[in-house]
Amino acid sequence: MRQVLHRLLFSLVCVLACSGAFAVEALPASDNPALEAQVMKISTELRCLVCQNQTIADSHADLAVDLRRQVREMLQNGQNEQQVIDYMTARYGDFVLYRPPFKALTALLWIGPAVMVVVGLGTLFVVLRRRSRLADEAFEPDDNDASGDPHLS
Repeated sequence: MRQVLHRLLFSLVCVLACSGAFAVEALPASDNPALEAQVMKISTELRCLVCQNQTIADSHADLAVDLRRQVREMLQNGQNEQQVIDYMTARYGDFVLYRPPFKALTALLWIGPAVMVVVGLGTLFVVLRRRSRLADEAFEPDDNDASGDPHLS
């Protein structure tokens, strides 16, 4: 049984070691490096609607690929960065922006984490303050101390 596991592990290592030999570099979607740089800049500002925790620049989902292609086409048609972002926002809402603007609908996204930290620290302070004022008799003794366990010495 052990020999079978060693052979399986060896085979797995060999397959992983050889897999790099078949890798190919991805070809750019456009021959214009300046256009590709602009596409990637805009793509890092837009959220993948499938993955939701990635930008469309990072995502490999089909929708993200389509959105990058659409951004590229809009730039090739002469639209600027703000026009592309405005179009995507009009079509998908503020959710498509990886960093949504601060306004009434998104205020909780921006302020919520800070409020949670302040509430948590305040609660911790109050609990620790109350515990420090309690007498030693308010706390239950450890069972091991009272039992006389010789292993604790």
